[in-house]
Amino acid sequence: MSARRDRFLDIVQTLTRHGLGFALAYVQLEHHVPRNPLARHPAPPDGESSLPERVRLALEDLGAVYVKLGQIVSTRPDLLPPAYAAELAKLQDASTPVAVEDLRAVVRDELGAAAGPLLGSMAESPLATGSIGQAHLARLGGVDVVVKVRRPGVVEQINLDLEVLAELAKRAERASSAVAAFGVASLVEEFSDTLRAELDYLREARNAERFAENFADVPGIHVPRVLWEATTSRVLVLERIRGIKINDAAALHAAGMDPAELASRACEALLKMVFEDGFFHADPHPGNFFVEAGGSLGVIDFGMVGRIDEEFRAQLVRALVAVVERDERRLAASLARMCGASASADLEELERSLGRMLARYVGRPLSEVPLAPAILEVVGLLRRDRLRLPRDAALLVKMLVMADGLGKQVNPEFELTEALAPFTRRLVLESYSPAAIAERVKRLTLEGLRLGSDAPDLIRRLSDVLERGGFDVHLRAAELDRLMDRVERTGNRIVVGVVTAALITAVGELVGAQPRQWRHWPRALFRAGIGGVGALGGYLAWTARRGR
Repeated sequence: MSARRDRFLDIVQTLTRHGLGFALAYVQLEHHVPRNPLARHPAPPDGESSLPERVRLALEDLGAVYVKLGQIVSTRPDLLPPAYAAELAKLQDASTPVAVEDLRAVVRDELGAAAGPLLGSMAESPLATGSIGQAHLARLGGVDVVVKVRRPGVVEQINLDLEVLAELAKRAERASSAVAAFGVASLVEEFSDTLRAELDYLREARNAERFAENFADVPGIHVPRVLWEATTSRVLVLERIRGIKINDAAALHAAGMDPAELASRACEALLKMVFEDGFFHADPHPGNFFVEAGGSLGVIDFGMVGRIDEEFRAQLVRALVAVVERDERRLAASLARMCGASASADLEELERSLGRMLARYVGRPLSEVPLAPAILEVVGLLRRDRLRLPRDAALLVKMLVMADGLGKQVNPEFELTEALAPFTRRLVLESYSPAAIAERVKRLTLEGLRLGSDAPDLIRRLSDVLERGGFDVHLRAAELDRLMDRVERTGNRIVVGVVTAALITAVGELVGAQPRQWRHWPRALFRAGIGGVGALGGYLAWTARRGR
C-alpha cells in the first residue's frame, strides 16, 4: 500500500511540475496540488510549451508504463486529436542500459547449464535498449543470433504502475461523464493486457513462428528462426537478420536495389497478413525491415500483432462495397457495427459527413485516392461521435497508415491503394461467391430451426447476410428494431414463412444475376445444405400443428 501511495504522490508532483495540475481534478487528486496558482494553470510560466508537448514530457518523466501508454495511444487516431497523436508519437524509451552481467545472471537462471555457449558469446554493448528488455548480439550453435533479455525487476514495477493506472481511470470515470462515456477504464484494461503480453517472450516467439509458417511459401520474405532451446518467458533468442534498412535510400541504390519494387513487396507482405492470414504485424516502421544481400526482405519485432476474424472481415467487406457504391448509410452502419454500436444508434450526422467525404472522390481512379488521409478522416469522424474501434481494428488502421508511410519513404511515388486493390477485390468477390453465400444461408437455416421463438432475430441476421451478398434489403436494422415486438406477437408461422420466402427469392436473384457461376446451382445448394429450406417448411407445418 505504501508503494501505491508513493506512486500517486509521484504522479501529482510530475503533473504539477509540467503545468498539468489542473488535470488532477479528473482523477480526484486535486487536493494534493501545491497552493501555487501556476501549478494549476494550463500554461507554464514560460508560455513556450504547448499542452501536447507538456503531456509528452510528463509521460517521459513517469517512466516505462506511461511512455508505452503514450506510444500506443498515439497510434489511435480514433481516441486522440491529431496534435496530441503527433506529439506522443515522439515518445521514445529512454531506459538506462542494464549491466550485461545482470542480464547474464537472468540467462543463467533461465537456462541453467545450457546457458554456457550463449553467455560466452554475448556482446558487452547492447544492440538495443528498451523499457522491458535489452538486446545483445551473440552466437549459438554456429548461428549469429540476437538475444533479448527481460530487465530484472521490470514485472513488479509494471504491475504496480498498471494497478495505479487502473485506479486513476476509475476515478476519472467517476468524476466525468464524458470520460465514462469514452470507456477509459476499459481502454486501460486493454492496454494492461497488451503490455503484460509483451512481458512474455514466449508469446513473441510463437508470433514469429506463425509468421514464418505463413510466409514459408512466399519467396523474398525472411522471418528469423526462433532458437527454442534457448528461449523462455524471460529470454528470447532469434536468428540475426543482416541487411540494409529499407528506408536507407543511398545504401539501397549503391547495392543496386529497386526502391519501387521493395516498397511494393513490403506492403504486399503486410496486406497478405491482413487479407489472407488474418494475423498481421502491427508495428511496421522502417526499422523493422531489412533488405538482405540476396534481395530478400527480412522482418523483425513480433511483439505487437493484430488479428482479423471472420465477423470483422464481413464488416470490412460491407464497408468496401458501400464505398464503391457511394452508399453513406451502409458505410455508416458498417463502421458503427465495427465499433460495437447498437443498431438503433443515431448515425445521421455520421452519414452526412461520410457522404461529403465520398463525394470528393467521385470519378477519381483508385490510384489517386489518398488512402492514409481518408482513413484518418474516417476515424476522426468516429472520434467526434464517440465511436471507439476495438483493439484489432485500431491496430489495422495504424498498420495501414504506417504501411503507406513506409512505402512512401522507400518510394515517393508509392500509393498503397494500388497494392490494396487486388486484395480488396478478391475479398469482396469471395464474399459474393455462390459458395460463400450458400454457406451463410445454410448456417442461418440451421440457426432458425434452433431458435424457435427467437426467430425474429433470424430476420435481422438474414438481412445482414443478404446485404453482405449485395442484395438490396429495404428493412434496415433501425426499422427492424421497431418491428421486433410486432413480429414476436404475430407468431413464428409468419416468421418462418417470411424466412423461407426470403431464401427462395435470394437464390432466384443469385441465379438471375450470375447465371454462369450458378450453372450447377442445384448440386451446389444441395452440397451446401440449402435443402434446409425444406426443413424450414417442415418446421412451419410442425408449429402449425401445435397451434402456434
